[in-house]
Amino acid sequence: MSEAKRGAEGARGSAEGGQRRGTLSVVPTPIGNPRDITLRALDVLRTAGLVAAEDTRRARRLLDAHGIDVRIVSCYDHNEQARTGQLISALNAGTDVALISDAGTPLVNDPGYLVVGAALADGLRVDPLPGASAALSALVGSGLPASRFLYVGFLPRKSAARCTALAEVAPVAATLIFFEAPHRVVEMLADVREVLGDRSAALVRNLTKSYEEWLRGPLSQVYAELAARDEVKGEITLVVDGARRRESTTGALDPDRVIELLLGAGLDTRTVRSLAGELTGLARNEVYDRVAALRPR
Repeated sequence: MSEAKRGAEGARGSAEGGQRRGTLSVVPTPIGNPRDITLRALDVLRTAGLVAAEDTRRARRLLDAHGIDVRIVSCYDHNEQARTGQLISALNAGTDVALISDAGTPLVNDPGYLVVGAALADGLRVDPLPGASAALSALVGSGLPASRFLYVGFLPRKSAARCTALAEVAPVAATLIFFEAPHRVVEMLADVREVLGDRSAALVRNLTKSYEEWLRGPLSQVYAELAARDEVKGEITLVVDGARRRESTTGALDPDRVIELLLGAGLDTRTVRSLAGELTGLARNEVYDRVAALRPR
């Protein structure tokens, strides 16, 4: 038996009452460059009894490219709840299951949370493999601080809801990581700049592919570059510098500026009062008075 085969056998689930139980392996797949898959990931896929994939067609192409013949079932947003019970049954029957998404690490803006949660609740072994991640690759290539970061993912599609979500992360003193669809990225950048200010940022398009493109600089510069194009294509990851506290005796955010931004985003006064109070720490009556004073007549 090969070393890889022995390692795979040794990593499999524990026995219960003499019956061997399977292991659920969470396997990252390439986000662009097809060579960005680890040797360990290939070993796990080869020895798995079942692959649960977000898209079975894309999974089949990946497996065929590496000469791997294994049964594949779908596990995506709309069937994950129903599929989870079937996968747990397979694991309890001794089948090793490999969970993959279309690209990158499963669960990170992809399906798999329900399956992993159910496996852990049932006492099954979950084996998360390291590997490709658009969020981490964009972060380390951005030139922005990587010691502390917040993965935000996709913002809401509507501008008002998007601005509300941005206001919630505005005071966070950590680098922010966003995903966005290409047809919405220009309007999204406009809202990010409006709510967060003209912070340093890095936008990467088609990460790890041969035509990967980076735009680095203030948000206004990144916005202007994309807004001038007839069309934006590809997969987008945006990394934005974290909050820099204003220099003041309290070190707090400027309450009036926060309220102005929230009102400017078109939010109703009740929502503005709630968010402003949470973000600035001001007393409720003081927030109420400031909103009343700053609200357009």
